[in-house]
Amino acid sequence: MLGSSLVEPARSRFEGSDYQLSMIHGSWILKVPENPRAPLSFVAPCHMFDTSRKAVEFVQRMDRILLVRPIFVIILLPSLFVMSFGCGSNKIVFPPAPKHAVAEQVVSEARQFEIGSDTLTADFGTITVPENRAKTGSRLLSIPFLRIRSSARTPEEPIFGLAGGPGASNISRDWNKASTFLPEHDFVLVGYRGVDGSTILDCPEVAEAIKGDGDLFGEESMMRIGRSWNASAQRLTARGIDLDRYTMLETIDDNESVRKALGYERINLLSESYGTRVAYLYGLRYPERIHRSAMIAVNPPGHFVWDSRMIDTQLRQYATLWSGDSAMSLKSPDLYASMRTVLNTMPRRWLFFPIDPGKVKVTTFTLLFHRNTAAMVFDAYVAAERGDPSGLALMSLAYNYVVPSMGTWGDFASKATSADFDSARDFRRDIEPSGMPLGSPMNVLAWGPTAYGRWPTQRLSEEYRQLRRSDVETLLLSGNLDFSTPAEFATRELLPCLTRGRQIILSDCGHVGDVWNVNAANTRLMLTSFYKTGVPDVSLNSHVPMDFRVSWGFPRIAKAAVGGTVLIVFALAALILRFVLKHRKLAAQRALGSTCT
Repeated sequence: MLGSSLVEPARSRFEGSDYQLSMIHGSWILKVPENPRAPLSFVAPCHMFDTSRKAVEFVQRMDRILLVRPIFVIILLPSLFVMSFGCGSNKIVFPPAPKHAVAEQVVSEARQFEIGSDTLTADFGTITVPENRAKTGSRLLSIPFLRIRSSARTPEEPIFGLAGGPGASNISRDWNKASTFLPEHDFVLVGYRGVDGSTILDCPEVAEAIKGDGDLFGEESMMRIGRSWNASAQRLTARGIDLDRYTMLETIDDNESVRKALGYERINLLSESYGTRVAYLYGLRYPERIHRSAMIAVNPPGHFVWDSRMIDTQLRQYATLWSGDSAMSLKSPDLYASMRTVLNTMPRRWLFFPIDPGKVKVTTFTLLFHRNTAAMVFDAYVAAERGDPSGLALMSLAYNYVVPSMGTWGDFASKATSADFDSARDFRRDIEPSGMPLGSPMNVLAWGPTAYGRWPTQRLSEEYRQLRRSDVETLLLSGNLDFSTPAEFATRELLPCLTRGRQIILSDCGHVGDVWNVNAANTRLMLTSFYKTGVPDVSLNSHVPMDFRVSWGFPRIAKAAVGGTVLIVFALAALILRFVLKHRKLAAQRALGSTCT
């Protein structure tokens, strides 16, 4: 699976599992007011490019509800589907900065914080920081932070969380996961500047353009999106915002300011997806401050750009698993061939619903991040090959409600452009790479428009754009079917630079949600033991095979929604007709009575 010349022949397999240990270079791989003094109250958005976790929750809810209330679900299914892909509210109010706050000033309030049945103490704080730490008199920003206190008398090093994105809030968390660490550690979250706090890099121009009316990947659409990036940047700059100061390095320095303010000497890091890049750079920038760092779904330097060849390889991996399932093989003997056929001959309409191939591709890619939603994608493509493109129409429609509002686009642009943008690359070639039916649709959407407009953020210095040696004790947790952050890149590129690094690759798992949830007890044990001893306890390892079965797939949902809508229309028409006929009958009776008199 690793396919790297760096992997030594010697490997060991944990008994009863598909986990492998390999040694590489001596390392084992196993929205807020602009006013910074206003109260910081915001609704945290979901993770950028990670909306498939919401789809998983949606499918799980449907499995339960459909058994008892099918009519109710059919009637409300369209709105429930859209809501399932949207961002859940997570409103937290933080104290306002003092009226005459100065740089590095902190205000904090202790309140109760409930996680399940547990009531804990938490500090809700706001720190004032310079937008530009190198400039005297820089405008000030208010950044929220949250510390959930450990129940231990003498806690171990605190854990600072770094969520995925970019473009997502860092004050949004599955608190039940955070509770795993609270018996031994304080848990701290510091808002991401550009998303959380007093300055948000909102780009409504981009959100509107990215709807891609017509052909999403067409020249006109790419031009419109590119120009919207220019318009958004010009508007934000005119407000006095220095777009060069919203990179990962400033995010790291904000965390450092909070670390100092809370009096911690050293901290642990728990990072996910984009957050793993922040964690890696944190270790390069302040190695003496990091005790241990655990990274889930690792994103090494250079990989805010997705690789078409890797995406194609992973599709073939799924096809291999599919062929080993006798029930699925009856539906399609070759899953990869079925997807290629559909992608190359995609219809442009189902009934009166348009199908935009570009939107279908983007939705396909994001839903491939996790195994549950990947199964729904495959179900839709197999149905389409058989002449039922209803699932594709629903995926195209879902794009309109999910992607434009999936996060803070200006923050995504600042982080990704400063770190990985390559002006010499022609991203438009990724639309139809030779012999790769899906290509890299997110590259086309995010980077294709740069031919017509781009985000004016300076690149990070070369030392933070390249891989460098790190002595921070680090655990990498990856899924071997992760389309967003493929495990192979962490293995081949990042791991050799970690002198005290370990990587554990989970079989038949995808992105962050799979690593946490497919075998939750195993993941929690590995993390807690790693923070405690530096060695992850893998005694709960067990292989959970990929399950391609889908109870309610996109084709079924689409047809049920249309059928339900038709039933409602007919029912309303029948009621209206009945009312009209009854009214006419009464009118006729009154007229007859008047005549007789």
